[in-house]
Amino acid sequence: MASISTTLPLLLSLLLLLGRYHAAQAPQPERGTYIVHVAKSEMPQSFEHHTVWYESSLKSVSDSAKIIYTYDNAIHGYATRLTAEEARLLESQTGILAVLPETRYELHTTRTPQFLGLDKSADMFPESSSASDVIVGVLDTGVWPESKSFDDTGLGPVPSSWKGECETGTNFSASNCNRKLIGARFFAKGCEAMLGPINETEESRSPRDDDGHGTHTASTAAGSVVSGASLFGYASGTARGMATRARVAAYKVCWKGGCFSSDILAAIESAIQDNVNVLSLSLGGGMADYYRDSVAIGAFSAMEKGILVSCSAGNAGPSPYSLSNVAPWITTVGAGNASNATNGNLCVTGTLSPEKVAGKVVLCDRGLTARVQKGSVVKSAGALGMVLSNTAANGEELVADAHLLPASAVGEKAGDAIKKYLFSEAKPTVSILFEGTKVGIQPSPVVAAFSSRGPNSITPQILKPDLIAPGVNILAGWSKAVGPTGLPVDNRRVDFNIISGTSMSCPHVSGLAALIKSVHPEWSPAAVRSALMTTAYTVYKTGEKLQDSATGKPSTPFDHGAGHVDPVAALNPGLVYDLTVDDYLGFLCALNYSASEINTLAKRKFECDAGKQYSVNNLNYPSFAVLFESGSGSGVVKHSRTVTNVGPAGTYKATVTSDAASVKISVEPEVLSLKENEKKSFVVSFSSSGSTQDRVNAFGRLEWSDGKHVVGTPISINWG
Repeated sequence: MASISTTLPLLLSLLLLLGRYHAAQAPQPERGTYIVHVAKSEMPQSFEHHTVWYESSLKSVSDSAKIIYTYDNAIHGYATRLTAEEARLLESQTGILAVLPETRYELHTTRTPQFLGLDKSADMFPESSSASDVIVGVLDTGVWPESKSFDDTGLGPVPSSWKGECETGTNFSASNCNRKLIGARFFAKGCEAMLGPINETEESRSPRDDDGHGTHTASTAAGSVVSGASLFGYASGTARGMATRARVAAYKVCWKGGCFSSDILAAIESAIQDNVNVLSLSLGGGMADYYRDSVAIGAFSAMEKGILVSCSAGNAGPSPYSLSNVAPWITTVGAGNASNATNGNLCVTGTLSPEKVAGKVVLCDRGLTARVQKGSVVKSAGALGMVLSNTAANGEELVADAHLLPASAVGEKAGDAIKKYLFSEAKPTVSILFEGTKVGIQPSPVVAAFSSRGPNSITPQILKPDLIAPGVNILAGWSKAVGPTGLPVDNRRVDFNIISGTSMSCPHVSGLAALIKSVHPEWSPAAVRSALMTTAYTVYKTGEKLQDSATGKPSTPFDHGAGHVDPVAALNPGLVYDLTVDDYLGFLCALNYSASEINTLAKRKFECDAGKQYSVNNLNYPSFAVLFESGSGSGVVKHSRTVTNVGPAGTYKATVTSDAASVKISVEPEVLSLKENEKKSFVVSFSSSGSTQDRVNAFGRLEWSDGKHVVGTPISINWG
């Protein structure tokens, strides 16, 4: 008995120790960053301020969670770290509209002013204070303030409307801002919550740009005039932004680890409060409904404040349904190829044998890895040069890169011919001739192969992209913290760099919007976008349609939207399709969004009128996306629109063209006589005969003309 009684306490102690050990080893629930959207109007009366309510609601589900950001302009709510269960419990509370997980966005990685006609039309754009009062906010990787593109010579005082500041941090002080770069902020809390503290030995925890992308986009939108700009002597000439007298405000939201939605919302929050006029975002993420998309939500709030938001369409082309940023209150910009041209082995790491390629020129195929990375692999293997061949995905589109060794890019046809020569010739030879920069290449522009394409996967009745702008081989300012290739082995440093992407086309439109805003400060964001879209062109001077560089065939509105931007014509569009906040709210009702989903976007209670019939087809958008039900495909679809005359009094007549023989398109009325600033409505009816279709999509165009102005809108027709 004595031995049993002695053993029992020992056994109990051992079990307790084992229990503690297992408890200590039990995995803790994983935490993630969440963005909490709240209905401020539902704050309990017991709280004096909404921030106290936020703290209390958070503490009710987690003792350890802290608020990362509090938002009041971009959204109503806050960002915090929670477990999935805590997020679920929080979302069930009264007044909490949604608890959305953090989203990681990616960047959509100078002769264009001349190409666009801006150099010939300086007298059409004001040099007065109105031009220099416009502020372009750029959400990107920050800014290299020493770039000549941000020289403030000739600019007057900072606009009195500006409420922002120049934040200090690693390698950046308030003195880095001036009358051109009037503000710079950085937002890292979301990134750090996900990935840990910023490594300040690798990147600056400040607005300073260590990547180059942000400096490039900011200088493209509103950089000052810089003569003698080039990249190693190529594309030599004058570099200038689209709106040279506009002011720049840089908001650094992208880090080596990515661009996180909590940081992006915090930047939009500040930009709204700072009083920017245009927001430029050359980034995107996965597709989501508008009430779950942080960029769409923040852009809605900016639009409400009269800020035009321009976003890149993405670089996932030429695949269909590859667009980003498709909300109708966002101007979605695809990429075209301007008239600049600078000259099956994938050449990935470990695939080249030095004994076979040393001292030779290597032919590589595009794909799988970055173009400049292929050059680095080829150089490391001891080769003297590289010829980079396009594949079917790239067609004949040539993209310039600052390679680490002598290199030349060729289109798919030339690449196939070179391969045929290599396989048929016992001792093939090669010479690379560098012939400098070629301008006036025809046809130009063409839709870039990489530019993302429609249809719109979220709302097919809204045609996207909106338009295209130069996005291939763009020369603009660069960061001295990184080489032109961005590769760690690249020790070269340049003032300007040539890169491509819808990241480059987006700031073109942002800057052009700033120009138009300076001439027409009273115009809404929708009116500015309408002017850019309805004056865009879809044919060359020869009368032939814009080409798609991926196929070599004519492009469609799913590729180019309304067409290629024409800023000179956009200053005087004749008619515009305007939109108000209430119009967008009606659009959300047409999508059958719930009251809480609308509240998430609009930041206020809005009840859809049960007695009103809402239709997505009637959003006053400057394009038409017509959907016939799958099956017979017959029936009639009607779209109503209203135009506002922003020019002199005139009479406009409608003309419709279409490549769909089985669809009859009629406009009622066909003639509109408008006084100055007068609004008039019309209805477009699309009648399908239901005959067998040999394709899913067809396209057309509606034009209103008074003999001087041509107000064009693209049409897409889909039979599901």
